[in-house]
Formats: sequence, structure tokens, C-alpha cells
Amino acid sequence: MEWLTIGAFAKACRLSPKALRLYDELDLLKPARVDPETGYRYYAGAQLERARLVAWLRRLGMPLARIREVCALPAGPAAREVRAYWARVEAETAVRRDLAAFLVDHLSGESRRDTTTMLELRYAARSDRGRVRPSNQDTAYAGRRLLAVADGCGPAGASASAAAVAALRPLEDAELAAGNVLNLLEDAVRSAGEAVRRVARGSTEVGTTLTALLWTGSRLALVHIGDSRAYLLRDGELLRITHDHSVVQSLIDEGRLTPEEAESHPQRMLLAKALPGGSADTPDLKLHEVRAGDRYLVCSDGLTRAVRDERIAELLGRGEPADAVRALTEAADAAGGADNVSAVVADVVRPTGPPVPAS
Repeated sequence: MEWLTIGAFAKACRLSPKALRLYDELDLLKPARVDPETGYRYYAGAQLERARLVAWLRRLGMPLARIREVCALPAGPAAREVRAYWARVEAETAVRRDLAAFLVDHLSGESRRDTTTMLELRYAARSDRGRVRPSNQDTAYAGRRLLAVADGCGPAGASASAAAVAALRPLEDAELAAGNVLNLLEDAVRSAGEAVRRVARGSTEVGTTLTALLWTGSRLALVHIGDSRAYLLRDGELLRITHDHSVVQSLIDEGRLTPEEAESHPQRMLLAKALPGGSADTPDLKLHEVRAGDRYLVCSDGLTRAVRDERIAELLGRGEPADAVRALTEAADAAGGADNVSAVVADVVRPTGPPVPAS
């Protein structure tokens, strides 16, 4: 067998000798032979494929511990792991991109303009028990600044969802300086988690989702954990602006399920994240640019499991916000009403008078 020196092998696989020595120490890419007298490392040509894979994954920014796991898998599962990793990178990048745009505006002085009188929200909220559930464990809220839906679960689910939304209510009257809105929202969600934990009293069966939009006067700050959703209807096109924190969504992201298969999956109701959550259950936080004419929907999964997005887009475009929330909740009820359903709809408008109160 022809051996390659560490220098020749490094050149062939586009990794530095220093990196190869590190990967040897980490048991990620060990040389095929080490000379017992000189300590020189030698590699076999057959190791080039693994080395190139390591190099490519490093260029993606994948951590070495994760690379070790991927390299130990057959080709098919390895491909799914790479797909899942990159989906997470793209989601995190989107959040950082929105934050970077906000910071550019803030530091350049664009966000210092008084925009609070330029745009405002017109809103309505509705929550319905449905036909099957004995009680309503959803909480929906719409106010001058805050739009929120929480979907509780467990024996104290109604109290959990109400506690989570109540913890965000003080934001209606908070001073929302340009640079601190995400910090305020993060603190409020931490308080919401503590409130739900008090309601749960140690029970692991009690929890809630929480999806909320906080109006700053020029942007909407989004917080999201669980599988309630937020949508934007802009120029007739419906865009989902949240990503479900559910087991089946993780399987879809990893390529193990299709969206069609997920609809009948036995674990379709199982959440990957919810409040009160653990140390790893961090909510999504981001800033969202708005335009006059935008319409936003925040809803529980009682709507999205019963009514397809195409139909949601059609109903969401109807009339005033109060008309839309009524049409959406009634559509879920007409589809069987198998779950509680909540919807909050808000329009971004130029001010012409007092806001429409939540119904």
C-alpha cells in the first residue's frame, strides 16, 4: 500500500497539517499508520473521501463534535443530518439578519424618527371552545401594542395559557425604546415561563405555547415557542413567519417525513418546545418589518390543523379584522371543531381614528 505523508495528504484533501493533527487527537480522522520511531503520520488513499467530507463540513461551520457524528453514519442518514443542520443555520441566520437590519437603522439614525404617528394597528381577537373539547384552554389577546395567542395543555392548561399572556400584558404600557424592545420581550417571556411554572406546580403535563407580536410603532417584534403560528398577508400572499416547535416539524426538517405524512403522524400533537420549558427551550425572537396594508394573523393549532393555508389566506382577506377572526374560527368549527381555536387579526394602517377594540 502506498502511504501519503501528512503534507501530501493535507494538500490532497484541502486540510492543513495542523488541522489533521487536531483531528487525530479528537479521533475524528486518525492516520492509517504512525511510524513508531519518528512519530510521522501516514495516511491511506482510501481516507481521502472521509477527509474531504470533514473539510466540506468545516466549511459549512459545523462543530467538530457534530462532524464526528455525521461521519459515522451511512450516506443516507448523513445527508439528513446535514440537511437538518443547515435548516437550523438558515433559521438562525434569518433572525440575525433581521436584528442586523434593525441595528443598522438604529445606529444610522433612521429609527430615531418619530414613526409612532405614521402607522398603527387595527385589531380583533376571537377564541372558541370548538365542538369536541369540554373547555377552552386557549387564550387570545389583542391590544394597542400586543397581539398574543397561547394554547395550554394538561389539567391546568387554561390557567397556564392565561398566565403566559398576562405576563406579556405590561408591555402594552412599557417604554419601547428602539434598542431595547427585544430585551423587554425576552424578559417578559422569562416571566411568562415562571408564571406557567407556578401554575403547573411541578406537573410535567401542564404547559402552553406562546406566540406574540409586539408593536413598536414601526416594527413588530415576534416571540414564539410551540406550534401556535403567526402569518403575514401581504399583497394577497400568505407567508408564515413562525416555525413550529414540534416533533413532526423536526422530522420534516430532517427529511424523514413529508408534510403530507406529518398530517397523520401519531406524534403530530407532540411539542418539541413549550412553556415553562427547560434551559434548552429558548423561544424564537426577531424583529419584523411592516408596511401599511399588511394584515397579521396569530392563531392556535386548532385553526391550522383544521383549515389549510390556502383557505386561511382566503378567509383572512375578508373585511375588517373582526370579520376575519369570525370567518376563521367558524371555518375551524365547520371542519369538525376538534380543538379549541383562537385567532388574532391586525391590520397595519395609517391612523384615521380610534382603534377597533378586541372582540
